[in-house]
Amino acid sequence: MSNWIHVGHLTDIPAQGARVVEHDGRRIALFRTAEDEVYALLDRCPHKGGPLSQGIVCGKRVTCPMHNWSIELADGQAIAPDVGQAHTLAVKVEADAIYIEAA
Repeated sequence: MSNWIHVGHLTDIPAQGARVVEHDGRRIALFRTAEDEVYALLDRCPHKGGPLSQGIVCGKRVTCPMHNWSIELADGQAIAPDVGQAHTLAVKVEADAIYIEAA
């Protein structure tokens, strides 16, 4: 059974931008693409823990502001030659409301 938690509204996040929400002691970065798709990752790069929410969103990727690692928003995978994966959370958007799936 899914447990969805309301974490904000689509209009809270600028297109090609990010916002951070706190849930269960974790910082979760919500990303919005230019096509209004929303993704959620823990706000921690798999390389050295940099704040992904402060990176640049381009297409469906975010670039870590610390060392320029590029991370896929959909699955959290680092783009080669870098190796690693950021933790992703399931997201759904209904009307303007954003929900993440609680673990």
